[in-house]
Amino acid sequence: MNNYLLQLKSWTKKRLQNKWVRFGLIGCVVILGFFIGLYISIYLGAFGKIPTKVELSFIKQEEATQLLDRNKKLIGKYYIYDRQPVEFEDLPKHLIDALVATEDVRFYEHDGVDNVSLMRVFVKNLLLGDKSAGGGSTITLQLAKNLYGRKNYAVFGMLINKFKESIIAKRIEEIYSKEEILILYFNTIPFSDNTYGIESASQKFFNKSVEDLSKLESATLVGTLKANNYFNPRLHLDRSKDRRNVVLNQMVKYGYLEKDSLETLTNQEVNLDYRSFNHDLGLAPYFREEVKKQLSKILDSIENPEGEKYNLYKDGLKVYTTLDYKMQELAETSMKDHLSKLQSAFETSHGQKAPWNKDGKLVKKEIKKLAIYKSLKKKGLKEKQIEDSLKVKRNVELFSWEGDTIQSISVIDSLSHYLKFLNAGMLSIEPNTGAVRAYVGGIDYRYFKYDHVSQSKRQVGSTFKPFVYTAAIEDGMDPCTYFSLSEVTYTNYDNWKPSNSGSEEEDPYINYTLEKALSNSVNTIAVKVFDKVGIPKVINQVKKLNVSEDLPKEPSLALGVAEINLKDLTGAYASYVNNSKPVNPYFISKIEDKKGNIIFEFQPENKIEEAYSDYTRQVMLEFMKATVNNGTASRLRSTYNLNNAIAGKTGTTQENKDGWFVALTPKLVTVTWVGNDNHSIGFKTTGLGQGANSALPIFANFYQKLNAESEFNTITKAQFDKASNEVLNDLDCEPEKRDGFFKRLFKRKEKKKKFE
Repeated sequence: MNNYLLQLKSWTKKRLQNKWVRFGLIGCVVILGFFIGLYISIYLGAFGKIPTKVELSFIKQEEATQLLDRNKKLIGKYYIYDRQPVEFEDLPKHLIDALVATEDVRFYEHDGVDNVSLMRVFVKNLLLGDKSAGGGSTITLQLAKNLYGRKNYAVFGMLINKFKESIIAKRIEEIYSKEEILILYFNTIPFSDNTYGIESASQKFFNKSVEDLSKLESATLVGTLKANNYFNPRLHLDRSKDRRNVVLNQMVKYGYLEKDSLETLTNQEVNLDYRSFNHDLGLAPYFREEVKKQLSKILDSIENPEGEKYNLYKDGLKVYTTLDYKMQELAETSMKDHLSKLQSAFETSHGQKAPWNKDGKLVKKEIKKLAIYKSLKKKGLKEKQIEDSLKVKRNVELFSWEGDTIQSISVIDSLSHYLKFLNAGMLSIEPNTGAVRAYVGGIDYRYFKYDHVSQSKRQVGSTFKPFVYTAAIEDGMDPCTYFSLSEVTYTNYDNWKPSNSGSEEEDPYINYTLEKALSNSVNTIAVKVFDKVGIPKVINQVKKLNVSEDLPKEPSLALGVAEINLKDLTGAYASYVNNSKPVNPYFISKIEDKKGNIIFEFQPENKIEEAYSDYTRQVMLEFMKATVNNGTASRLRSTYNLNNAIAGKTGTTQENKDGWFVALTPKLVTVTWVGNDNHSIGFKTTGLGQGANSALPIFANFYQKLNAESEFNTITKAQFDKASNEVLNDLDCEPEKRDGFFKRLFKRKEKKKKFE
């Protein structure tokens, strides 16, 4: 043994006498010292503070606020980073197996840094040039990178970041169990389409919670982690399938999956059920935007336990809304089905002389309202120069009912294109509380941001008439009071002479009861009833219905020239099936923080005072039942075969600019509106533009769909309470009668009068 040591010492001495050996050893020592020094300097914070164990034990990540429907189904999110945490118990075992088999097979053995893997990478990758050796990263190292990111350094950037991550990873392993590390990883890892966390990815790509993911779906999502854009299943389905199969093979290789099932699984296609949570896309975008506005006000008045304001985009709140997910889907489908057909008929009716023609007066007028026109004008350009600039074509994505397209068009072309589109608004509420169940603010939020439920105010047309008749009955007018169809000129209002829709004047000697006059939406009688009751009483009655708009004090108010918000109109009509009490439609029921603590809860403000008597309510409900059974809304029965308990009122404004329909059912009040955003453009004909044709079909299609779903039976099968004997007796009269000879003779002198 001593001889061996002497020989070794002699051999070493000879080698050290060689200068190249000495230089090599010195170089190795220097390099080793450099790495050790660099590591120590990083550890001490020379390249940025490294989180301590205490700080790591309080990891806080930005989380998306979740918007949930009345049944806790996810509607949408508000976020900067789309992240939605889950608990370890929510993770399927096959999801964890897929991750470990693919990303870190020795996860349960190492302490954050896999030295065996690093040695393999060093030998195969650096020395032998084998790029298949991988990167030696562990799940914990990836977690460290996800939590704290990487910084750009002038030199040795990758090395510095790797050292920092290894220090953090080891500290994480000392603080957290393997299960806790896995859940932290799954809650922070970035997936495709700017999605953070497994739950958000599961909801986006498969429209289900993580706990419901299949083996194939889990393997697909884990497969994207290698390069989340390159293997994005939405964009690159074939690549995603190949990568998914790699994950499945890894699971077989390491005993997480039976080999017998591999061929069956790998042959199956990637079946996505993609849901975008982009603010402009997805279900109920107008509703989500309106809720966001309300949340901003609510959260501004609440402080978290630290005394700070809650952040809608980062604090992981849960907002429980009144919306019904399924009902909203049916409402949006009903609107789109009808508007796409109506749009075609609308354009055809206007023909070659449509007001949106590029060379027409309207387009030239609207051009001057554009921000780009005003900007060019401000720069001093002449009209011809501005026009030339606005005719420059560029590729633009255009909305179309046949499918969005990209076309080369100018600003003027775009203006002309969008001027022609009809838009729509629809709101369905629970009448006894005001809880919003369906909310359609327009035809497509990406292109038409204006909300026709909460923002818009339009003339309401004949949907105002029930308020006139309500004031009349409340004032003591007998429901069987008769009024003549005859036209009257009101001399003290510029000789205004209201007429009824139709090509010919009706027989002036025919008289209708209030019920028939309202159910057939007779203009001349509505004005006469208004005259009889008086402007102040009608306006006061409308104010009791929570309609806050200033109403014009003129006879034409009877025909609905007032501009009223659709939401307010819906709340007012709810009174007819809510014990004469209007409601304020509301959206949010409660808000929880990320720990499940309730930080806000909304209680509907049930109006104590009735806006009118129950007798009046019953009479008016019977009037509006007649509208559906044999009046202007009778196509609900004849065309759409709806046998449900429904009352309602159609509405059409001057020059067919707006079409309305109000539907009252015992458990749901729905208002629909259709028109063009530009008030200069109306329907060419009343037949096409009347509320019964433009707005009513949206509700009809919607209710047909509700009838087909058993889950809505409590709504669709509900019946109105029977009217009292007093009301039924007071309505027991002939709906119309003709004047006798002497009355006809006297009436000829009543062609003109003053409006009282």
